[in-house]
Amino acid sequence: MKEKKEINLLVGKQIRAARELSGLTQEQFGELVSLDPKNVSDIERGLVGISISTLKRICEKLSVSSDWILFGDRDLNDLEFLTERLHRLPERHFAAAEAFFKQLLYLYGMLDK
Repeated sequence: MKEKKEINLLVGKQIRAARELSGLTQEQFGELVSLDPKNVSDIERGLVGISISTLKRICEKLSVSSDWILFGDRDLNDLEFLTERLHRLPERHFAAAEAFFKQLLYLYGMLDK
């Protein structure tokens, strides 16, 4: 049996958290970042490490920072975490998120149209 390295456990835990926050199954996530579902499972359980290019793909596709994947939570509150993720979104996704939040503010009477 493979020995789990501490860094692989942390990275795997963070990748799993980011995947789940994005609402993706291991299969969907694997397809998104060009990994086999078994490889995704092995990564999330800390059995294997990832390459820099895989880390980059994961960060781009899930809109999370490599710092968050590598170093963990860093005690960010929910708003700080959300702000960081929004900051990393591609322009068209950010525009959609902005429109969504504006609609919410309008619905709650916090914004005039």
